[in-house]
Order: sequence, then C-alpha cells, then structure tokens
Amino acid sequence: MSRSLDDLVVAGRTVAVRCDLNVPLDRSDSDHPVITDDGRIRACLPTLERLRSRGARVVVLAHLGRPKGVNDPALTLQPVAERLSELLGSPVRFVPAVTGSVVADAVAGMQDADVALLENVRFDPRETSKDPQQRASLADEWSTWADAMVSDGFGVVHREQASVTDLAVRLPHAAGLLVEAEQRAFGRVLSDPDRPYVVILGGAKVSDKIGVIENLLDKVDRVLIGGGMAFTFLAAAGHGVGRSLLEESMLETVGRIRERARASGVEIVVPVDVVVAEQISDDAPSHTVSVTDIPSDAMGLDIGPSTIDMFTKAIAEARTIVWNGPMGVFEKQPFATGTRSIAEAVSQGRAFTVVGGGDSAAAIRLFGLAESTFGHISTGGGASLELLEGATLPGLAALEEPDPR
Repeated sequence: MSRSLDDLVVAGRTVAVRCDLNVPLDRSDSDHPVITDDGRIRACLPTLERLRSRGARVVVLAHLGRPKGVNDPALTLQPVAERLSELLGSPVRFVPAVTGSVVADAVAGMQDADVALLENVRFDPRETSKDPQQRASLADEWSTWADAMVSDGFGVVHREQASVTDLAVRLPHAAGLLVEAEQRAFGRVLSDPDRPYVVILGGAKVSDKIGVIENLLDKVDRVLIGGGMAFTFLAAAGHGVGRSLLEESMLETVGRIRERARASGVEIVVPVDVVVAEQISDDAPSHTVSVTDIPSDAMGLDIGPSTIDMFTKAIAEARTIVWNGPMGVFEKQPFATGTRSIAEAVSQGRAFTVVGGGDSAAAIRLFGLAESTFGHISTGGGASLELLEGATLPGLAALEEPDPR
C-alpha cells in the first residue's frame, strides 16, 4: 500500500495533485460546453479538501480527451475549473498553460489553501511521450515549483506518463484518498474475498475481458457472462447467434476457458434467452427468444427475463461481487432492462461489491441508483481492468518508490 496522504508534510507547501478530470462534455454550444457527468470531479473533492484543510497550496494536473500534444481549444479544462469551483465552494484559478512563466507566476502568487488548475497536460506532447527523457523533462519543469506530489487520478495510474509516474519519483509523494480507496477495494476482491464469489462480466468483446477471466478463474465460484461478449460464448457452445456481435478469433480461447472452469469447479453462466432486434435504436421492434432460436437476420442486444432471474439468484447468494460491463446496449431504452435489473440486484444484495469503471458506473448513474448502495464504484475503466488482470500499474508502482528528498 502506498504512503497515506496524512503522512505527507503539506502545510505551506505547493502540492501537485494528479486528478482524473476527463469528463464528458456536450459541445452543441461550442462557446458554452456543458459537463454532462461530473462524477470524476466529485471523486477528487475529498483529497483537495483534505489538503486545503491542512494548509497546502494545491495545483491540480489533469487531462481531457486526446489532444495528441497540441493545444485544442475544444479540450480546454476551463469548464472543469468552473465546475470544480462550484463544487468546492471556493475559487479555483484556471491557469491557461501547462508549463512556463505563466504557471510559475500563478504558483508564486498562491496562498495557503488556494487551488489552481493547469491547462490540459496532454497539450504538451511530452506528457504522453514514449521517450522517458521527454517525459522526464516535463516532470522536471513541474518539480521546480512543486514541493510534493499526490496521485489521485485512478483512471490514469495504468499509464506511464509524466504527470503520473515521472513526477511522483521526483518529489515526496502519497496516494490521494481516492486512489487509496481504490487500492483497498481491489485488494479485498483479489486477495481476501468472502464466498460465494461471483464475477459479472459484460460489454462488447471477450478479448477485452479475457485477461480478467484468466486471472480470476481460480479465485471465484461463478462467472456470469452478458453483453455482446456472451454471443462468442454461445457460439463456442454451438449456438447460432444471427447478426449478434461475434469474435470468431476468440472461439478457441473461450473453449479453453470453459474446460479450465470445469476442471476448477467454477460455473460459467451464459444467457438462456436474449432480446433481439434487427437494428439498434430507441424505437426498434424487439422481442425475446431462447438462445437456441436467435433469428439469422437479428442481433442479440440484451439479456432476457429468464437470464435476469438466473443472474439475480446468483447475485443474491454472493458475498463478494466484481461487476465489469453492461448486459446490453443500455443506452437504448428497449435494451436497458438487463443492465438495470443487474444493477438493482447488485445494489440490493449483501455482498461486498466492486463495480468496474466506465460503462458499468455510467449505467448506475443513468438509472438513478444510489452509489452508496454499492461497496465500491471504481473511477478507472482501464486501470480497474488491468488490476483485475493481475497487472502491476506504473502509477501505483511509482508511489512505492522512496522519496527522493
């Protein structure tokens, strides 16, 4: 486990805090983009407030989108600074630069408990460079004014980037409250789970989740498979899947996984019925069929009611749950029932639950479910997947390094 935030000396010091503020924006009005989901901004508030209460001068580093090293006005963090100010109830100074005299002057003018947000760090090509010397040069510039670094952007800890890894090893560092909570939750489901242990996997592709399945297969009791990836499992079992999403290149791998699960006494549960339609739209005519009767001209877009009942029973019996990926195309009303039902079942169960980031977390917010009814909702899609795969994440490894000063 990384050093705790409260172990870091911060009073009267300038602390660079790496947050994940990569929020979705509605740009229909280009002059006034609207943040459509501020969940990631809210997630960083406890760390920022803790640092302010302890007298730190807080400089937030973050990114938005993938500007590929160029200054893209559509990806400025200014709207994020405005929303962060509202949520903190205190002014947040937006600094329209990543490095240089503009940043140095802004930092020099800060008082204890002030908060500033620099411009999108990915506007500087060195942030995401594959060249360690390039990343190091950017981190060196930040370390001229920063006294310490706090890593609180869990959504980027699987990246080797200047603001994530290189800055941490140059300064006294600690995990923020969010990253600390993520490490604690994933540590529990990876090394000390209560049983029965159920993993729920959905989303589009088996290839995206195969590492998770292979790493967890010897640790769990049941794996519930939904979403588009279920059709590759169904095809591997000899079912026709019509025009449903199918990864033919993964059929042999799925067969091998099923054999390994049988040998380990792990139950892999696939849908017995699905909701099908000829197209993906809000007004698409749809109906439920058995997985043995998927029409050749239709595609499966959600799990059916019998599958929901089967999955719900397994969820009710579980004491540990990991859920990553929706059960269908939940953004479209005709195909949202499966994901909504599973989310409700998980929220009502007695298991300790870790919900993977990305679509699963978005679905919970879309359906208006109280996040407090889930054990832990991760803020990092890619990072959570890599942890579940058993990978060592560069941003977390950097926090284990000793302080350089």
